[in-house]
Amino acid sequence: MNRTDRLYALVEDLRAISPRCRSARELAERFEVSVRTIERDIAALQESGVPIYAEPGRRGGYALDKRMSLPPLNFTPAEAVAIAVALSRAGDQPFGRQARSALRKVVAAMPGREGELARELARRVQMIAEPGGAERPLGAEGVQRAIEEALLRRRVLRLDYADAKGALTSREVEPGVFLGGRGGFWYLVAWCRLRGDVRVFRLDRIAGAVVTDERCPDRPVERFATDAPELIVQGAVLD
Repeated sequence: MNRTDRLYALVEDLRAISPRCRSARELAERFEVSVRTIERDIAALQESGVPIYAEPGRRGGYALDKRMSLPPLNFTPAEAVAIAVALSRAGDQPFGRQARSALRKVVAAMPGREGELARELARRVQMIAEPGGAERPLGAEGVQRAIEEALLRRRVLRLDYADAKGALTSREVEPGVFLGGRGGFWYLVAWCRLRGDVRVFRLDRIAGAVVTDERCPDRPVERFATDAPELIVQGAVLD
């Protein structure tokens, strides 16, 4: 966790237990840093105007004055896309129109380029509409998280992948689209450097996935189009 994320998490942790307090040692253990680091972080938050105060005594610690603070109102690009995915079938449910309206408001309120980043990420998370399709496991632990991180940060993935016959190969791929819905399975559509072409990887066949530090070359989303004429591809639309 970088310092910016830790500062945000510190405020949210203290907000959640307010008006109770948490000691510097407890916070240090929770965020896996030193007590001195926590003390510096708290001082920085206090200097920026966050209403954190110290409770003296053996059972003392740091507390947040909830009356002087509003919860955060902005969403990250990944959070906005997560909402879009959850609402992707809202048209078939009560209040579907209102749900899409609420999502548009969330995106409109995002500062700076965050809204554009959210829209770009949303284009890379797609689902296939297939009535009656049952959801299936997403694969080995950590695979989904690695793919999400690679798509968000536009990084090359190193995969261990088993084909339909169980033969395992190691590949470096450039993630393009997270595709879901076909037979209840989820797929990664990516440029496979081993094959020199776009390939579709079923998540439950990915034995391992590691995000590298190499940034993916810019490839238009259209390059990752899949040939599935009998199915309808439905994207996580933010507008």
